[in-house]
Amino acid sequence: MASSLSSSSSSSSLKFTVRRSQPQLVAPAIPTPHELKLLSDIDDQEALRFQVPMIQIYGKQASMAEKDPVEVIRKALSQTLVFYYPFAGRLREGPHRKLIVDCTGEGVMFIEGDADVTLAEFGDSLQPPFPCFDELLYDVPGSQQITDTPLLLVQVTRLKCGGFILALRFSHTMVDGFGYQQFMNAWAEMARGATKPSIAPVWRRELLMARDPPRITCNHREYEQIQDTLPSSNHNLIQRSFFFGRLDIAALRKSIPQHLQHCSTFDLITACLWRCRTKAMQIEANEDVRMMCIVNARGRFNPSLPVGYYGNAFAYPAAVTSAGKLCQNPFGYAVELINKVKGEMKEEYLQSVADLMVMKERSLLFTTVRSYIVSYLARTNFRVIDFGWGEAIYGGVAHAGAGGFPAVSYFCSAKNGKGEEGMTFSIFLPAEAMERFTKEFNDMLRNQNQPQSTSNFIRSTL
Repeated sequence: MASSLSSSSSSSSLKFTVRRSQPQLVAPAIPTPHELKLLSDIDDQEALRFQVPMIQIYGKQASMAEKDPVEVIRKALSQTLVFYYPFAGRLREGPHRKLIVDCTGEGVMFIEGDADVTLAEFGDSLQPPFPCFDELLYDVPGSQQITDTPLLLVQVTRLKCGGFILALRFSHTMVDGFGYQQFMNAWAEMARGATKPSIAPVWRRELLMARDPPRITCNHREYEQIQDTLPSSNHNLIQRSFFFGRLDIAALRKSIPQHLQHCSTFDLITACLWRCRTKAMQIEANEDVRMMCIVNARGRFNPSLPVGYYGNAFAYPAAVTSAGKLCQNPFGYAVELINKVKGEMKEEYLQSVADLMVMKERSLLFTTVRSYIVSYLARTNFRVIDFGWGEAIYGGVAHAGAGGFPAVSYFCSAKNGKGEEGMTFSIFLPAEAMERFTKEFNDMLRNQNQPQSTSNFIRSTL
């Protein structure tokens, strides 16, 4: 499965190289506690044992002309690690595959780079997938391991125009999207001169440990093990990005019945993608298809998880139906399925997942057969992370796919070429399926009585 993401084709004409320094370790600015910290039983499940690539793109800022972004960001990182010192440690695997953070204070990996290219040369490529991403984030040999390696890999690349790109990879076992945003905000605050984060980090991973004895109390269809009778379609994949604007969302909402008008933007766009992707893949009508919805559980606890908790606090309950029902029923059918499965996410559901992980010794992987996963990160808006150079031109996940599983899309806050606020997502599909998906996606928006869709195909390729 891990090899499938590397087979995407490229149509971007922009090619460049980055002159890089040797990777170095950035340690906390002052000594930090040397101790062992257990990850939660949600953190260390098999599905999260990978590193997530992120990217922040910043333009030139006249008021920062005398400042070197590499030095500012490196120093602020060292200061931030004083408060988030577990990130400066290393993961170890204990009995029953339990992951433990050894807070050694060794630091995270940092690379300085210079590229002979301007932001203007990227054109409309300032959305995933990014040209020459392997130049913007050097894959240091051995750095993608889960244990005994730095938990954060950072590269800051200066551009010829005065802008810069911050690309990084973080271990998903340490944080989820909200936790990552909290860490990044703290880092940016330190870069702007703060002496401590405005939100103090909270570890408290014991809050999401399995019960003793563990007991499964919910139906977890996201973990059903299914035999795939068809040959793999994860070959010769390409990636394209698409944009959802305000009018696109309004158009989708017009097409659902009154009793579903309470449904969220997430429900609408997830249902839209699920239908379009299923049609594009030409799945047999009698075959079951799954949409796993990543749902944040922070506000679903009583009492809520503490402010500042930066561990993983989500599950991905699965909506399941046949391909025929999904594609032949009105659009509201898919929306209702998504809305219903999201409603299953309560404190008890996440507790049941933690118990399941312990009972299976963390080795259980989600169902990959005819499955699709959507993560809605638009609410976190990584573009507002300001290291002193203002809002990012793009901030978010660097490409679709996760941990070698290509059928994962992330929604990130973005602007389109006309300056309209909205969100972008990218998707991996075989070339022929991608053409069908593009047509289904555009037709679906066009058919919702919208005079002119603001949705636009942004770019293909990784």
